[in-house]
Amino acid sequence: MSTTLITTMLQELDARQGDIKTLNSYHCGEQTLAFLAPEARTAIGSRFGRMTINYPRLAVNALTERLRVTGFMRAGKTDPALWKIWLDNDLDQRAKLVHREALILGRSYVIVWANADGSPNISVESAEQVLVQRDPGTRNVIRGIKRWETKNTTEVMLYEPDKITHYRADQTGTSIGTAFTTVEVIKNPLGWVPIIEFQNTDRLLTPGTSELTDLIPLVDGLNKIYADMMVGSEFYARPRRWASGVELEESPELDKDGEPTGEMVATNPYPEGNRMMIAEAPEAKFGQLPASDLASYKAAVEVLISAIMAVTGLPAHYTGVLSSQPPSADSLRASEAALTAKAEDRQSAFGRSWEQVMRLVIAVQDGTNPDDANVSVQWGDPATRSIAQEADAITKLYSAGLLPASYALKRLGYADHEIEAIRVARRSEALDQTGTDLTELLS
Repeated sequence: MSTTLITTMLQELDARQGDIKTLNSYHCGEQTLAFLAPEARTAIGSRFGRMTINYPRLAVNALTERLRVTGFMRAGKTDPALWKIWLDNDLDQRAKLVHREALILGRSYVIVWANADGSPNISVESAEQVLVQRDPGTRNVIRGIKRWETKNTTEVMLYEPDKITHYRADQTGTSIGTAFTTVEVIKNPLGWVPIIEFQNTDRLLTPGTSELTDLIPLVDGLNKIYADMMVGSEFYARPRRWASGVELEESPELDKDGEPTGEMVATNPYPEGNRMMIAEAPEAKFGQLPASDLASYKAAVEVLISAIMAVTGLPAHYTGVLSSQPPSADSLRASEAALTAKAEDRQSAFGRSWEQVMRLVIAVQDGTNPDDANVSVQWGDPATRSIAQEADAITKLYSAGLLPASYALKRLGYADHEIEAIRVARRSEALDQTGTDLTELLS
């Protein structure tokens, strides 16, 4: 059973690798040129092999920078202990990797387990190495697998609700179940598969979808237009000179190895770099062909960039379109409304996964059932606002007594640990001024 299961899951993991490689190449701007005729590809050679405008990376980064987890709540109150675990696992930096991987590849993963001292360990995983299977009825994760390679072996961890099994194959690049032997079996006291999947999807039955899926054909078209423009600037936009009535020169023909073939060929007596052309024949004439206008490419570029903006929600000032800059802060926020709405949608999709992660964290720390934990995640505002504008609005609400100080600080974008540090600093300042600890006055 286990051997067949390992084989099936590894084959499914292998089936992803082609799409993952393609998506990674587009995110890195290393994809090959598309929509290019074979004749043009031959003429261009390797000169425009990296002629790419990397809007995929821009689209992913624009969303990632708006997905900021600022705290967690339990029983309606902010829980500093959970935030400390978050910081201890460096998730204030690594959470961005989870979001970015999910946006690029359609899904990413987090594995929760315990360190040697019993404290929770939260590791960030990629869809290149991790896969989960879900129950078709409940859609809950029923098992998961992680595969990685060392220099000489292939290691596989099979995660199930009641146990975790470590398999090893004494070769690399294999997904044959019979090649694996059991190394260790560990009891899983959590009752959950400790792998949480982050799906980038807005559909119920559709698996995670990359943000680059709709962007790829548009970027291919845009890169092709840019390549055509560069070729045009090389061969047609530069004025070409001509001469008539001039005797051609002859030179030996060379083979591909640079050796003479014994034949003579006619050559241009004026090299490309010559600034002066002289001829003895009185009938010789010289002239110059007009340069081609490259303005026609501008319209095609603008059409494709408009389509990219519509698909990604990127505003004009993100894409380099400088002809319609927002004149005010309100106009700037309005132009980013589509991107902000998309970020809020991703917060909703990823928020449930982070809540499941913290349920497992509580179970590891307290030895309780993850189903009994009630956790909610708090996100930073994805909208762009000026500091002065935001501070003015929050100050007015606080002065009117509508907001407590802690909530006002949260609205200003401060994380839980920063709010606690502000409280400590204010208490210390009050102590310095009055000579009496405020906690004594309040007791």
